[in-house]
Amino acid sequence: MQNNKNIFVRKKILIYGLGKSGFSSYLFLRKNNEINLYDDNKNIIKNKKIKKLLIKSNHINRINFDFIVISPGINIKKCHLKAFLKKNLKKIITDLDIFYSHYSKNKNITITGTNGKSTTAKILFDVLKNQKRDVRLTGNIGNPILAEKKITSKTIFVIEASSYQIEYSKNFKANYAVILNITPDHLERHGTFANYIKAKFKLIRTQTNKDFSFLNVNNKLLKKEIKKNKLNSKIIKINIKQ
Repeated sequence: MQNNKNIFVRKKILIYGLGKSGFSSYLFLRKNNEINLYDDNKNIIKNKKIKKLLIKSNHINRINFDFIVISPGINIKKCHLKAFLKKNLKKIITDLDIFYSHYSKNKNITITGTNGKSTTAKILFDVLKNQKRDVRLTGNIGNPILAEKKITSKTIFVIEASSYQIEYSKNFKANYAVILNITPDHLERHGTFANYIKAKFKLIRTQTNKDFSFLNVNNKLLKKEIKKNKLNSKIIKINIKQ
């Protein structure tokens, strides 16, 4: 996928999941694209205008979508559209991809890990805010990244990213990537612990030699993955005991 704004112009897009991230994706993309919406639970949608845009599941296969924007809460292996998604895996993207296509030149600090993501993201946000930076706290912490307004070239994004967002994303890259820790979690979604680790480490595998990764060298799993993966970014080893 290209890293430019024009990639999301005059496209047929399905947005699957109408929570905060799905709804913000719709508002961000609706001006220049043909948008269809779908949610497994249509009863939660009260907005009449939005209800009119909902597509029936038996109509979805009739449309050749360019992109499928999937919300982090959707389990592509167990949702209503699992068969459709399986056939269209290459078209699946996230709100992080849409964000990156528009704001790839903005600095982002992306934090993932099993525990401590929200706390770490909030601390980094507060530090940068205290330094009078134009900083935004977004992502899994509850603020959809596409809902941010008045973005300038100096805006910095602190992003809390879940393993689902990272796994489903196609072109998003972190300038500064932080993996706090990895312990067995969300295995009902990822299937195996190995898949869960792979999803987390994708955040670093997609970085370039201009980017930085911050990793706790005392965590045996992280240490093992550093050795196993061919990483391009500059690895900053963090010893939390110090």
